[in-house]
Amino acid sequence: MKPAVIAILLLLSTKPSQSAGDEMCGQSNTTFAHGERLTFKVFYSVIGIYVDAGTGHVRVEKERYNNKGVYHIVAEGFSNPSYDWIFKVRDRYETYIDTVSLRPYKFVRNVEEGNYRKFENLTFNHEVRTATSEKGVIPIPACVHDVISAVYNARNINYDKYKPDDKIPFSMIIDDEVFNLSIRYMGREAVRTRYGKFRAIRLKLTVIKGNVFEGGEKMDVWVSDDANHIPLRVESPISVGSVKADMMAYHNLRYPLSSRISANFD
Repeated sequence: MKPAVIAILLLLSTKPSQSAGDEMCGQSNTTFAHGERLTFKVFYSVIGIYVDAGTGHVRVEKERYNNKGVYHIVAEGFSNPSYDWIFKVRDRYETYIDTVSLRPYKFVRNVEEGNYRKFENLTFNHEVRTATSEKGVIPIPACVHDVISAVYNARNINYDKYKPDDKIPFSMIIDDEVFNLSIRYMGREAVRTRYGKFRAIRLKLTVIKGNVFEGGEKMDVWVSDDANHIPLRVESPISVGSVKADMMAYHNLRYPLSSRISANFD
């Protein structure tokens, strides 16, 4: 069983496919910038009372990789130390994505989740449509993402183009497999989180049934309805209980967080 903190925030997988949506392919970045920092708290519930289960941090740095300008994005998640004796999580995901096209060049995953350990080091060659890992060479579609690059590309989608219930497909590779993912646009609404009340864009994500997550479109995500499109809340049922993650702190956003209506105590 692998209920990773970062996976709760970011990992969404369904059936294998070789197609991807145009919205997630070769688009320009208009939502985030060098120096952005986001902090999330993950809460777990069995009987309707949520407890503080863990924390996630994501940061963006502008660097050089193989003489190309990239955003180096690092996402780290860890369980609350008081719960480590039940299930210890220490996860680190990182990606290097092109500053112009937002396509990934390199993805590294190093996770510790209870007794489970996983290290993945993936490099992309988009010209010949392959990805290389410790296990070998994997054919990839013309447009494919890793877990983190998918999130930051999704932040750049123009949701004004969509109507409620419209689906946006894209491809992602993890564990040496290419998966077909989809985002369903649900519309705009206000959401109240532990950090405050926001105008938000609501999205529904499809996850595969497994040891932790239930299958189907049961994961809800709210992103800020402003120019930043930062994740504000993620909610999903799991095999026992449910989880949610709230954005609790931010630094160096590209634009003001104008979607915030009120603080959490208002």
